[in-house]
Amino acid sequence: MPDAATPVPRAGGPRVIAVVVAWNRRDLLCRNLDGLAAQRRPVDGVVVIDNASTDDSAAVAREHPVVTEVVTMPENLGGAGGFAAGIARAVVSHDADLVWIMDDDTIPTPDALAALLEARLGYDGEVALLASRADWTDGREHPMNTPRERFGLSDPSRARAAAVDAQEVRSASFVSILLDAAAIRTEGLPVADFFLWNDDFEYTARILRHRVGLYVPASRVVHATKTFGSSDVDPGARFFNETRNKVWTFTRSPALGARDRVLYAGSTVLRWTRMLARSKDRGTLLRYGASGLRAGVHAPRTTADVLAGTPVADDVRQLLSGGSAAVGTSAFPESASFERTPFSVLLPVYAGDRAEFFRRAIASVTVEQELRPDELVVVRDGPVGPELDAVLADLRAGELTGGVPVVLFELERNVGLARALEAGLARCAHEVVARADADDVSLPARFAVQLPVFAGRRLDLMSAAIAEFSEDESRPGIVRTWPTEADEIARTARLQDPFNHPAVVYRRSAVAAAGGYQHLDKMEDYWLFARMIAHGARVGNVAEPLVLYRVGAGAYGRRGGLDMLRSELALQSRLLAEGFTTRGQYVRNVFVRGVWRLIPVAVRRPVYRAASRLRGRLQTA
Repeated sequence: MPDAATPVPRAGGPRVIAVVVAWNRRDLLCRNLDGLAAQRRPVDGVVVIDNASTDDSAAVAREHPVVTEVVTMPENLGGAGGFAAGIARAVVSHDADLVWIMDDDTIPTPDALAALLEARLGYDGEVALLASRADWTDGREHPMNTPRERFGLSDPSRARAAAVDAQEVRSASFVSILLDAAAIRTEGLPVADFFLWNDDFEYTARILRHRVGLYVPASRVVHATKTFGSSDVDPGARFFNETRNKVWTFTRSPALGARDRVLYAGSTVLRWTRMLARSKDRGTLLRYGASGLRAGVHAPRTTADVLAGTPVADDVRQLLSGGSAAVGTSAFPESASFERTPFSVLLPVYAGDRAEFFRRAIASVTVEQELRPDELVVVRDGPVGPELDAVLADLRAGELTGGVPVVLFELERNVGLARALEAGLARCAHEVVARADADDVSLPARFAVQLPVFAGRRLDLMSAAIAEFSEDESRPGIVRTWPTEADEIARTARLQDPFNHPAVVYRRSAVAAAGGYQHLDKMEDYWLFARMIAHGARVGNVAEPLVLYRVGAGAYGRRGGLDMLRSELALQSRLLAEGFTTRGQYVRNVFVRGVWRLIPVAVRRPVYRAASRLRGRLQTA
């Protein structure tokens, strides 16, 4: 079989490319490739990454009829480097929809791939990763590769997984997993500098932070390790990699939220304690661990740097520069420099909006922006009057946006903001979405300021300060500003919404992972953002006012009254039931925010303005 990539016909459905990383285990590699050749649902291609083997592994792979391409690396780059290389090759050069990855000591049973695809097809939702059950050579489930159910999983989520005889998980091993290419393009590649150990944990946890991953026991492979053992067995010299890579994961990777870091760090300490207790050479093990801890202080190299000069360098560069995981000075996406990230603008309109304000809002998020969006998605929430219809007709005719493509989705009846935004998100072509309202004005620098911060910090949700105005844009009034750092945002969110909805940018996957917009009159944004924080979303804010927020004569009146009180009480009950607030915080919020809804407008207006000014001064102090 030639080394050059040769496209192969689809077996039907998504294009599945298997990636096998091989190093000096030619007999096991033969069994692995025979297993791939025997799949009930054939693979659409097999890429073998030969990690500079000194036996004839590469020759064996080239001669096997199931192999599409053999890529020989100039040196052994470990499992981490091999899988990063193979994934990039599969997605870029072989146009994979799904990438099925495994080591050369993995022998898939004939139904392994079919079972993964059947679970994926039957699941009620999007799945980014599916993992096989890994058995040892004697049929026992291999404890090294058994994933745990996702912590804090809701009953509906557990039921959706159970409906396809699966279990939702937070991470998985590289022994046999099926990865969605869209998630790969968004999250990038494994950190090649890990070399071995924890590269699969970091990478799959990164992918699954805001996505669904399923463990599918019906999909079985044999993991033919030399011994049957768990991850707390003394690894010898490899404990250096274990400690260094764990430090990198816990301190630098965006894979884990604060809660996850605490849980996994505690679990790691307990496992290390058991490992030391069982070790026959604790002194040597401690020395390796100390060396790993010291090495973990220094950032890993970028995967692009590690794989530079290899046959896959161009694939890596293209994949990383084409998605949101940019190539920067660190191997982790959160430290990456900003590359042009495609994004959508989502703008709903309904009968209560004014045509001249709507037209102004459209211009402000398209033709006037220093960094223009890649599309504008407009949702018409039910029938509108002739004046708004005229604006929509201009949009259909390709006017108003200066060449920015427009997607117009028209709902037959008014369904409310939450459902309209959900409908709009489903029609956004890009993972990153910026919100806008039909009566507000985005300043020209808005996206040029927000998007680099959003991409560079690998955020899932952010907003900016907004400046209120009445009729004259040149005379803004009160500036609404919120904390910019994640910890303070999370604390603030227990009392009040720490984001300005008209200035929000978020990831569609993070919104979906939190359950999306749910109807709660005038509180749907706060309710969504609280759930996103609870689900571990990476959050931030820009202190600079980037949106002019139009306030009418009745703006302060609409913030109070019995209807708002009812919505407030419903929100607080949901926050408590979600576990986002404590019982004490619930009581505090009901009292403070409930009183706020009932006080007269004449009192509410000056109090609100004074509080906004004070908050602004504190933020800029």
